[in-house]
Amino acid sequence: MNSREADMTELDATLARNIIALLDLTSLNDDDSDARIVDLCQRALTAVGPVAAVCVYPRFVALARRTLDALGGQTVAVATVTNFPAGSAPLAEVLEQTRRALDDGADEIDVVYPWRALLADDADSGFALVRACKALCADRALLKVILETGELADPALIRQASLDAIEAGADFIKTSTGKVAVNATAEAARIMLECIAASGVNVGLKPAGGIRSLADARVYIELAEGINGARWISPRHLRFGASSLLDDLLQRLGVPALRDHGGRY
Repeated sequence: MNSREADMTELDATLARNIIALLDLTSLNDDDSDARIVDLCQRALTAVGPVAAVCVYPRFVALARRTLDALGGQTVAVATVTNFPAGSAPLAEVLEQTRRALDDGADEIDVVYPWRALLADDADSGFALVRACKALCADRALLKVILETGELADPALIRQASLDAIEAGADFIKTSTGKVAVNATAEAARIMLECIAASGVNVGLKPAGGIRSLADARVYIELAEGINGARWISPRHLRFGASSLLDDLLQRLGVPALRDHGGRY
């Protein structure tokens, strides 16, 4: 037994298993290949249960769906990203990206909110983008809106973006792309959770970027429980966007390590 396993309490082990079920196992690397995505899908079906979703670039959506289905992973959703990572594509282009992803079989769309527009005092662009993407997703897919909170930085802007995204129809609000200097933080997540609670709407939170260990994830679990209650914690309300987190959780549970797909999201 290694030191990580020895340090695990039964409560920690239960938490680790629960977090695996909340995981959007992610590979968003510039050098992603078919082989890497197949490997990702294999890793998604762990010995202690499947992750909630895999998150891949749009060009890999169909491959991910075929691979998961062939492996018996029909319950694992395929998520993809649009307007990613810069959040600055024209609305028509974002909608076309989203439409193609849905046609390829995406179950979830993670779209980047036009945060630069909000920094320039333009809140209307973000609201319009989310509303238009939600109209496309409708009942076909969940819509997760990436606010890029590390770039917004100002708590008032994070709050405004959160509330606007919720009002426009987001199913989840997500902290980050994982492609900027500051990604998920407890401070941003707290603001977002408070906005979700205040809205009274059935919206979830997805912290993403820099969450690599059980200890990292525990922070967000405790925040969410404190604001929305323990019963709120489920794959419909809380996801973790991560790549290396899974390896840490499995190692702590004593499950043999699987091959690393190369990401450090």
